[in-house]
Order: sequence, then structure tokens, then C-alpha cells
Amino acid sequence: MAKIVVGISGGVDSSVAAYLLKKQGHDVIGLFMINWHDTAGILEGDCPWHDDLIFAELVTKKLDIPLHTVDFSDQYRKRVVDYMFDEYQKGRTPNPDVLCNREVKFDLFLEKTKELKADYIATGHYCRKDTIQKNGKAIHRLLAGSDPEKDQSYFLCQLNQRQLAPVIFPIGQMLKSEIRKIAAEQGLATAKRKDSQGICFVGKVDLPKFLQQKLHPKEGVIIEIPKDIPIDKKKPVAGKDYPLSELIEFCNADYFNSNDGSIIGKHNGAHYFTVGQRKGLNVGGKKEPLFVLSADTDRNVLYVGQGHNHPCLNRYALFIAKSDIHWIREDLLMNSGEKRDYMVRIRYRQPLQKATLYMQDNGIYILFARAQRGITSGQFAAWYDDDELLGSGVIE
Repeated sequence: MAKIVVGISGGVDSSVAAYLLKKQGHDVIGLFMINWHDTAGILEGDCPWHDDLIFAELVTKKLDIPLHTVDFSDQYRKRVVDYMFDEYQKGRTPNPDVLCNREVKFDLFLEKTKELKADYIATGHYCRKDTIQKNGKAIHRLLAGSDPEKDQSYFLCQLNQRQLAPVIFPIGQMLKSEIRKIAAEQGLATAKRKDSQGICFVGKVDLPKFLQQKLHPKEGVIIEIPKDIPIDKKKPVAGKDYPLSELIEFCNADYFNSNDGSIIGKHNGAHYFTVGQRKGLNVGGKKEPLFVLSADTDRNVLYVGQGHNHPCLNRYALFIAKSDIHWIREDLLMNSGEKRDYMVRIRYRQPLQKATLYMQDNGIYILFARAQRGITSGQFAAWYDDDELLGSGVIE
């Protein structure tokens, strides 16, 4: 029997994770994190974490396990939200959920569990872990969850070996339908509760209003880039070795000149928009829906184009600077000049895409077999070997 601290969120997944561990005979302790107090821009409820805490208390009482609470709101603001504001200010689109896992759930939370003298920590994430031995050293592998519709491994793409070592994922091999069934059978208050949405620990927000806490509105123009602008877009050849110069061309092939388009409207701040965004442009009268192609925060200009197949919305390659490359499997680090074929995703729930990673002195170039829609600076690209997540990096 082990002493295990479970991160209780007030949702059904962590509730069932706690139940399963107790059923196995472990000494289970619940730990609830309060990470956000401000309600500016939040769409639902005056105090989301308060509702979550009530459900956490109901579940732990039903399971007859103790519940501790901890307030990480100051650290969460500094490590996650301030980073988020800074990235949007630069015209990039961060992923706060990835940062939340790296900085809070598997860092601050991990340190707190030491005070409770826990042997392990557990979460309700839909992913799996196993441990192998290599050259006499234990190596922890992060694997995709068994439910393809709920796999959350992407959100954990910035974890390291130290963070993975004490972690248990009790529901990673299960389907969501099984989780709901168990919760109902055990009479858990969270059995029918909806899954959380929006920003990790903040909730569902009106993003422009939320960002206005620090990023003030600033009127600018919207410029439409026509589909028929001349673009020298090469199509990659599978298995070919490309020199650095051509890899750079693949990354930049869809850039356009600011003189290529015409003004069709106004916006209230380029920093409120992201590549691929459709909502919030408030420009009508077009044959096809408009999508953001680029947000130039220096000049406060939005570039947009019509339709999913706009050539500037679909690219074959992306670049990750050397300082932003992270390997979960450090034993598989790539050397400069090396290339490998992996499966890659650039956003949560995107189907894995065939790609080749080219390691260069300045970073990694990822070349896809098919053009990818909405490659966005600030987001994370994560690469897999079969169902194992090996590493990730911030897209330039």
C-alpha cells in the first residue's frame, strides 16, 4: 500500500482516479488547488473555483478520504498568466494549459505533496506512463491515453523525467464512457458534471475582455490578402534530404507583402487575434468566411484571407529555436545534421501528422508530408513515436 496524493479538481476524471486508487487499497489524500481569483472576462459563474471546491468536498466525503486545499494563485499569475499576456502582446498565441501542467500541476503541486510525505501523486489525465531500463537507468515514457477522443498527452508535452517519476495516471487506459459509468455506480457527485472548458483554472473566457486587463484596445486596419497572389510554394518530396536554405524556404514560402491586399475593415487590437481565427472580425459581404492569416502587433494590422484553402493559411513547415526544444526522452536527443521521421501534432486533438524533423545548429525544422492549416507562433509542436510522446517545442 502506498500513500498517494490525488489532484482533485472537482471533475469526474480526478474523482474516479481517487476512487480507483482507494479501491486498490492505497492511502489516498485529495489535494485541491486554487489558482485564480479574478473574474474579469469569465463567461460563466462568479467564482468558478468555488463551485469546483464544493464538488471536490462532496467527492472526498463520499470516498472517505481527507481533502487539503492550497492556493497557488500568485505563482500561477506569474508563471502562466503573465507569460500568456506577454505572448499575446508579441502577436503570438500561447497555450496556457501546457504551461499550467509544467509550472503548476507537476511542479508546485509536486513540491506541496512532499509536505504530505506522499509516495506518489496521481491525476485524472487521459494518458499513460511506463518505465523502462536503459543502460542501468530508469526512463519514464509518456504514452497517449487509450481513449483517442480524450487523449491529453499533448498537454503534458513539456514535462521532464523528474516530474514524471512519481506520477500515476489511474484512468489513462480507460474510455470516458467507462469513467462516467463508474462515477454513477459509486454515487459520485461529479458523475454527470460537464468537462471544464477554457483556460486552465481560469475557465471559459471572453478572450479580448480577459486580455484587456493588461493589453489595451488599439484601433487598426484589417487587410484582405487575395487567394491569387503569387506564391512560390514547393511541395516536399518524401525522404529527400533538404539543405538548411530550402528548409527555411519551406517555413517562409507563404509570407506575403503588405502591399498585396486592400483594407476591408477595422479591429480593436491585433494582439487579440491569432492565426486561423474566424470569429470577431465583424466583416461581412464575402463569398467565403474570413480567417486571420497574420497578426502584426508592431504595426497593429490584421491580415485576413477567404476560405480554409487560402494558400497563406496552409504551410508545409515550421521552426523551433534551439532554446525552445524540450525532450521528455533526453536519451533520444538529436544531433545537428540528423533527421528523423516522427508523427507530429501542432494543437490539441489534431490527428497526428507524418513529418520529418531536421536538427540544425539553430534549432529544429519540422517538414510535414501534407500542408498544415494555421501553424501558429507561440503554440507547441509535439512529436511522437507510435503512441509515445518524445518531445516538444514552441513554434517560432
